[in-house]
Amino acid sequence: MKNSKIKNIIFDLGDVILNIDVPVASKSFAELSGREQAEILELFSKNALFRQFETGELDEAGFRNYIRKILDFSDLSDEAIDTAWNSLLLDLPPERVQLLQNLAKNYRLFLLSNTSSIHITQVNKILEASTGIEKLDDLFETVFLSYEMGLMKPDQRIYEKVLEAAGLKAEETLFLDDNLANIEAASKLGIDTIHVQKPVTILEYLKDYAV
Repeated sequence: MKNSKIKNIIFDLGDVILNIDVPVASKSFAELSGREQAEILELFSKNALFRQFETGELDEAGFRNYIRKILDFSDLSDEAIDTAWNSLLLDLPPERVQLLQNLAKNYRLFLLSNTSSIHITQVNKILEASTGIEKLDDLFETVFLSYEMGLMKPDQRIYEKVLEAAGLKAEETLFLDDNLANIEAASKLGIDTIHVQKPVTILEYLKDYAV
C-alpha cells in the first residue's frame, strides 16, 4: 500500500538491490585455508571481523592482514583474500536499476548499506557490467556507507545521521531492508519501512510507487 506522504526512499544494498549469499564467503575462506566452514564462521564472529571492517576500524590493508593472522596463513595474496571476500556478491538484476531510475523522477533516492570498501569496488564492477552504469553514486542522491560513517545498522545513530545530512523528515521517508532488526530500528524513529523478504523483490514492493 502506497504511503502518499513519502518523498524520500532509502534502500539497503544486499538482497534489496544486489543479490547476495553471505555464507559463500566463509565457504570460500574455508576452501582457501583448508579449514571447516564452521570454524571460519567461528573465527570471524569471535574476532568481530565484519564489524571492524564495515565500521572502518580496519582499512583494506588492515583487513587483509587480519585475515592472514586469524587464519594463520601469511602467504595469502591480496587478490585471493579479495576474491573470497567478494564471492558472496552475486548479480544485480538490470530491472531493479530501471526501477530506481523510474522512482528517481518523483522521489529523492538514497542508499544506506553496511558494507566495506572492497565490496563497494566489486559492486560497482557488477553494476557496470550488467547495466553500463559506472557506480552506485549515479543512481542515488547520496550513498551512505557504514565504513565511511563509522556506524552500522541497526544503530539508531546511523539513521539519525542520514536524516540530518540529507535534510529528511522521518515521516516522509521510506526505508527498505532485508534485515528485521534494521527495519525495527528505523521504525522507532518514525521512518516508514518495508521488510524485504525473498522471493519477493523491490519490483513488487514498490509497484505502487513506480507508476
